[in-house]
Amino acid sequence: MLTLDGVQATYGPSRALHGVSLEARDGEVVSLLGRNGAGKSTTLKAIISLVEVTSGAIRFDGRDITRLPTHEISRLGIGWVPEDRRIFSDLTVEENLRVGEKGSGRWTAERVYEFFPRLAELADRRAGSLSGGEQQMLTVARTVMGNPRLLLLDEPSEGLAPVIVKALGQQIAALKREGLTILLSEQNLKFAARLADRAYIIEKGQIRFEGPMQQLLADESVRRAYLTV
Repeated sequence: MLTLDGVQATYGPSRALHGVSLEARDGEVVSLLGRNGAGKSTTLKAIISLVEVTSGAIRFDGRDITRLPTHEISRLGIGWVPEDRRIFSDLTVEENLRVGEKGSGRWTAERVYEFFPRLAELADRRAGSLSGGEQQMLTVARTVMGNPRLLLLDEPSEGLAPVIVKALGQQIAALKREGLTILLSEQNLKFAARLADRAYIIEKGQIRFEGPMQQLLADESVRRAYLTV
């Protein structure tokens, strides 16, 4: 479904990605792991044209999307959940969901509430009054309202209490069972391991490991080299 082939990307004069290649196949969860600043968020932003890609290619369903505008990439069926959430604080939970609504696909507010029952309880509450975990759930739910085929999740567990991380993981797993393809950027290996079929590790803008999640979990030397602080 999604393929990155030798992608290099820059922030102004600084090169952030150095030939990143990865793929996410239809219906699977792929985790992009790495320390803070390794290039995880930049990779996701490169996919949706929020950073400049200077060489390499990004393909979605076989179509080259490398330099398409962000709004066109979104229309093709790629949804992005940013690390900093970006909810509309003065709008209610319900209004935030309606803002994300796009097309006439299977994801309606009513169906989203089935997957995120806590949000149904908070539907009339201003989004700015929600806890961090509730805001993260709202951000994921709002993106799903756009009926994406591929969901890019950027550090969804960061800064959340363990009980909230567990609940969020269960909800993401439910989306996976619905057939949604997910590319998950994470530092939390335990969280990613419960969800991902395959894993990549990125370090200093380069892919250092690629393989099944079980292979990574069995290789302590790789985890120690690229994931421990």
